[in-house]
Amino acid sequence: MSKFKTYAKAILIPVIVGGIVGFLISGSMDYETLKQPPLAPPSIAFPIVWTILYILMGISYGILDSKGLVDSKVNTIYYAQLFVNALWPIAFFVFKLRFFAFLWILLLLALIIAMIKTFYEKDKTSGLLQIPYLIWTAFATYLNLAIYLLNR
Repeated sequence: MSKFKTYAKAILIPVIVGGIVGFLISGSMDYETLKQPPLAPPSIAFPIVWTILYILMGISYGILDSKGLVDSKVNTIYYAQLFVNALWPIAFFVFKLRFFAFLWILLLLALIIAMIKTFYEKDKTSGLLQIPYLIWTAFATYLNLAIYLLNR
């Protein structure tokens, strides 16, 4: 497979997953109606940031794939975190399970850390490209817990 196709596929998978989840939760979004904690960004920030993060996620995976460094460990951690990532907004927005979503996002954080470590061991750039994802998810964890506490 050409490098272009490798990267295109790697980028499209998380972007499409994110788009599908965005579509599924669009009718349930209540972010603007919730009591907000300090530092809460406007709702428009989320699709922009997540699109960037999904692209970085794809580039990171694409680096590994283009160098023949993808193995079962890489695939397991990558797709596990993508699956957990995809279910978080459904728990938070569709089912309004704010505390469960908080516990779920803690699992996501652990998977992201494991993914960074796994990717970094294979290719430093690939691992480092996931740092913004970790930072944003840590921030989302704060927002999740604060929103849960403020809106009980």
